[in-house]
Amino acid sequence: MQSYEERLTAPRSWWVIAALIGVACALMLLPLGTLPMLGGLIAGAAAAAVAVSAYGSVRIRVVGDALIAGDAKIPASALGEARVLDAEEALAWRTHKADARAFMLLRGYVRTAVRVEIADPQDPTPYAYLSTREPERLVAALTAVRA
Repeated sequence: MQSYEERLTAPRSWWVIAALIGVACALMLLPLGTLPMLGGLIAGAAAAAVAVSAYGSVRIRVVGDALIAGDAKIPASALGEARVLDAEEALAWRTHKADARAFMLLRGYVRTAVRVEIADPQDPTPYAYLSTREPERLVAALTAVRA
């Protein structure tokens, strides 16, 4: 059976922004002196880095007989057809084609995605939208788990 694991890390530019937030905090505290300024630099940069790291720590995994995407765990028996979405299709499915009932593991900085039908008649969720950098590998792993 083919397994799959991916971490949707935040882009490098977000880490630069986190450092700049630290600089901005330091500049706000500049009138209070050097020590508060350094404290603001460290605290601001650390808080921004924690936020970027937390947002970029989401994982998509296919293990055993389940798809684990973020906090959701979907058994293979509930999975329907998985379809690769290129950048244009992914944009459409996360905007005007989106269903409010769908499970969306959405990261705007990842252009490609996979749309997985949910085949459980008792689940009102019609599909799962998963941002992924490797959609073909994810679809192959989901197909292997369903078989």
